[in-house]
Amino acid sequence: QVQLVESGGGLVQAGGSLRLSCAASGITFRTNAMAWYRQAPGKQRELVATIISGGGEIYAGSVKGRFTISRDIAKNMMYLEMNSLKPEDTAVYYCHASNYWGRGTQVTVSS
Repeated sequence: QVQLVESGGGLVQAGGSLRLSCAASGITFRTNAMAWYRQAPGKQRELVATIISGGGEIYAGSVKGRFTISRDIAKNMMYLEMNSLKPEDTAVYYCHASNYWGRGTQVTVSS
C-alpha cells in the first residue's frame, strides 16, 4: 500500500520560511519522479517543483530562487524548503509520486 504523508505546514509571516516534508511508504523515491504541487482556494492545483529522473529539478516561475526541492533516498523522504514566503504562496501543498498523492499540508502566509 502506497502512502505519502506531508508535514511541516503552518502559519508564517511574509518573508518567513517553512520546510515541508513528505514521507513515503510502499514506493521508492529512487526510481520515481516526484513533485510538490499546491492548490490555493478557488484555483487549480499547480506544479511547484519536481525532481525528474536523473536528478534534475524544475520549478514554477513563481517560486524559482525561493523554493528548493530535495530528497533523501535512504530515508525515502522528500522536502520543500520555502524561503521569502509571500501571501500568494498560501495553499495546500501536496506530495506526488508515481500517480499517488498525499493528503496535503496547509501553508498560510500572512501579510
